[in-house]
Amino acid sequence: MRLPTSLLLFIGALIFSGAGNVRSDASDHRYKDGDSVPLYANKVGPFHNPSETYRYFDLPFCIPEGVKDKKEALGEVLNGDRLVSAPYKLNFREEKDSDVYCRKKLSREEVEQFRRAVEKDYYFQMYYDDLPIWGFIGKVDKESKSDPSEFKYFLYKHIQFEILYNKDRVIEINARMDPHSLVDLTEDKEVDAEFMYTVKWKETETPFEKRMDKYAMSSSLPHHLEIHWFSIINSCVTVLLLTGFLATILMRVLKNDFMKYAQDEEAADDQEETGWKYIHGDVFRFPKHKSLFAASLGSGTQLFTLTIFIFMLSLVGVFYPYNRGALFTALVVIYALTSGIAGYTASSFYCQLEGKNWVRNLLLTGGLFCGPLFLTFCFLNTVAIAYSATAALPFGTIVVIVLIWTLVTSPLLVLGGIAGKNSKAEFQAPVRTTKYPREIPPLPWYRSAIPQMAMAGFLPFSAIYIELYYIFASVWGHRIYTIYSILFIVFIILLIVTAFITVALTYFQLAAEDHEWWWRSFLCGGSTGLFIYAYCLYYYYARSDMSGFMQTSFFFGYMACICYGFFLMLGTVGFRAALLFVRHIYRSIKCE
Repeated sequence: MRLPTSLLLFIGALIFSGAGNVRSDASDHRYKDGDSVPLYANKVGPFHNPSETYRYFDLPFCIPEGVKDKKEALGEVLNGDRLVSAPYKLNFREEKDSDVYCRKKLSREEVEQFRRAVEKDYYFQMYYDDLPIWGFIGKVDKESKSDPSEFKYFLYKHIQFEILYNKDRVIEINARMDPHSLVDLTEDKEVDAEFMYTVKWKETETPFEKRMDKYAMSSSLPHHLEIHWFSIINSCVTVLLLTGFLATILMRVLKNDFMKYAQDEEAADDQEETGWKYIHGDVFRFPKHKSLFAASLGSGTQLFTLTIFIFMLSLVGVFYPYNRGALFTALVVIYALTSGIAGYTASSFYCQLEGKNWVRNLLLTGGLFCGPLFLTFCFLNTVAIAYSATAALPFGTIVVIVLIWTLVTSPLLVLGGIAGKNSKAEFQAPVRTTKYPREIPPLPWYRSAIPQMAMAGFLPFSAIYIELYYIFASVWGHRIYTIYSILFIVFIILLIVTAFITVALTYFQLAAEDHEWWWRSFLCGGSTGLFIYAYCLYYYYARSDMSGFMQTSFFFGYMACICYGFFLMLGTVGFRAALLFVRHIYRSIKCE
């Protein structure tokens, strides 16, 4: 147990030191009256398109003198954060009333740019002492008019800050736009704008340690918790029904099978065998495309390990709200450090399957998940560059990721592969495999791969689909998700249901004298990933207001990679469960 614990501590230290280092700027600082408190403008973008964000000063706001970019860590850059010093001066306990920080004559082009932004519901995001601030940059006055050409567009020019403090520390900040102080953007003409801000300070008893609870509690409100618990109860009922089905039907059938085969052995040796015992000489015949199969198991095992580590870090509180980029840093670091697991699993299993070209298998393992992810990233990064969005990674960040892959991921993959090859483990088959395979009898259409995958994926998906909405609303929206304990329970339920349904379908496949269960069990286990991607289509068109080529391509592109990862991970879980089951039943009977 010491090794995983030390590895977890190491990863946690890496994330805290590199994932935006949220607390390093000011959160540990105490302030005196009049001290400068860091205020950074982060990004602007359409409210309904979370991936389509731009630098704050891409809009023609007043640019103050000496604007400085904040130095950002890897996770922040991957998250699309581009922090720069903001135009407002919010010194500690210094109140201001309608202070003018800029007078500007907006040209026709700037008016048009602001109007397009207001039309798309642009919001801004800032960080004050690492506390997030949001607000809309303007509003559309529709006044019951149905014709868009008659709408009026206004830009907010007065922002009112209300800051709560406890002794010498900032506890909370709220920003409100003055609805009466507006710049009319309706017509294409030059406009004089006077941008102002007001600052009010109030004392609070809330301790500094609890200042983030406001954001964490938003996903723990009673009505939200009721839905989450309903989701878990729904999932548990699914599991109980499934396990009940397996315990009563499957175990009874197996018991009858064992008794029947025992009687057959006592009665007549020359009696023809039927059912799953009939194919005992073929059931452990190695699958086709064994290199791809072993690589899939290796990648799936690595992604499963990655998911477990992410849950462990989330449950100990690493991913608190607005710890900028912590999750992205964790994903990159843990994926790099666990590549040895993929190499070891794939190489050792490939050698158990009597594969000879282990080097090619290792290359396939390394590229099986990373390859599609890299191609997707190249396309989407090109789109982001074309849009000049903050989602476009700078060249330096791409170099860092390539170096991590070259200096950490690849060497660990090779070391794991060498260790797996040298493990000299033999495949444990309780029965001998015959020289020539038996012919599989004709089967009805519903016993083919695709209908079986549809059946196998539906039950696990039905156990998680309620929770999926909240995850999507957090990843592809502006909700905050912090109930990691409930999510972990749902994940465990997902694994159990996937394993059980794959075992059940494997039994029925073997009972029909179809011995090609290796790939089938993997495909049935992983089919939940296809259902999740189908849910993406439903979420995009029915539950979200996302639009535009960039947001659409980001949503479907990265969700394809995530669902592919789920496919590999759950496919591995399904196959491992089926392998344990098949070994158990064939070990329990006497086969000639």
